[in-house]
Amino acid sequence: MNGENLLLLSFILFSLFLLVFLTNRNLLIMLMSLELMLNAANIALVNFAFVRRSAEPAAWLFMLFAVAAAEAGIGLAILLMLARTFKTLRADLINKLRG
Repeated sequence: MNGENLLLLSFILFSLFLLVFLTNRNLLIMLMSLELMLNAANIALVNFAFVRRSAEPAAWLFMLFAVAAAEAGIGLAILLMLARTFKTLRADLINKLRG
């Protein structure tokens, strides 16, 4: 695959999972689509590192991996608390966020 094909793949994946994120009401599916959007951005960064023959996009790639891991851990913890409190993960049914 050349650089243009990888960039096109990254754009298609990002757009597809953005559509899933915006149309779905299940918080777990929304979190998973957000993770997959970050992976699509990782594909684009790998492509830029390959095309430019530079290490700078690879450094951004590792930073994005760290952000994705932190987002997954914190997001799953929040989802567990919401599921325990409201007994559902549908975003339209969760309307009171009192502590």
